[in-house]
Amino acid sequence: MKYTLLMYETTEDFAKRNDPIHKEAYAASWAHYVKAMLDSGIVVNGAGLEAPETATTLSLRGGELLVQDGPITETKEHLGGLMIIDVPDLDTALEWAARCPGSSVEVRPNLHPVSL
Repeated sequence: MKYTLLMYETTEDFAKRNDPIHKEAYAASWAHYVKAMLDSGIVVNGAGLEAPETATTLSLRGGELLVQDGPITETKEHLGGLMIIDVPDLDTALEWAARCPGSSVEVRPNLHPVSL
């Protein structure tokens, strides 16, 4: 069964990506986690995301399309990346999510793929 792991990070986590003091340790922890997932053969697809301030949000309100720089809302945690994995069950997906170096992980079962 396929699950998507939505990996959230705090503003401080995002800052570590470019902080000379923390950058190497931050990158190493993620590299180790991603390598373990790849080596296990469960990864279907995935990507890290740029910092929240690089987002552009589109909203439809009253029939009008609004464009906003930045994420939808101000929150303590932001989506930092995602992985789609193919594992036997939810318990296995949760085991992989628990190993994530991010602040928190939302695990969702995927719907059936769209046929094109």
